[in-house]
Amino acid sequence: MKAHDTVEPKNAEQTSRDGGTADQAAAGALEVEPLTIEEQLAAKEKEARENWDRFLRERADLENFRKRANREKEELLNYGYKSLIEEILPVLDNLERALKHASDDGLPALVEGIRMTHVMLLTSLRKFNVTPVEAVGAPFDPAFHQAMAQVPTDEHPPNTVVEEYQKGYLLKDRLLRPAMVSVSTSPKNGEA
Repeated sequence: MKAHDTVEPKNAEQTSRDGGTADQAAAGALEVEPLTIEEQLAAKEKEARENWDRFLRERADLENFRKRANREKEELLNYGYKSLIEEILPVLDNLERALKHASDDGLPALVEGIRMTHVMLLTSLRKFNVTPVEAVGAPFDPAFHQAMAQVPTDEHPPNTVVEEYQKGYLLKDRLLRPAMVSVSTSPKNGEA
């Protein structure tokens, strides 16, 4: 536009026609908008429900993760030194064998030294909740005993541990290793 050009106002008919058209368009939009707003509201409500469900699932997953992590931490604290103890057990076995054979030879000083070491080692293991598996005289239990031989005898009821070759040990309530044992059986006819 140039500076000397002027804009002529629209005549009343044209203005009312334009205004009418705008009013009609707005009225038409209002008729369409409530449906659109309701649809948008329904979509947002659905999205909110989905987000809430997702939040609840994530919260449950997080809680399960925390519980699992605590359980694993507790397992590690309770049983993390299992491999160390498994390495010490053969030393204990050899001390017990030495005690058995040394006492047969009658070497009192040696026997007393080994016995003291044996007691100290057992005491240390008990501090870590390591306990021996009951074997001799107990009923055979494959969960705690490993049968190495069967002995026909009348002295003990069948399936009773009669001899222990190697002690078994528990770490708290978990088996570290089974006891190696001989198990009694009923004597066959003509034996015993």
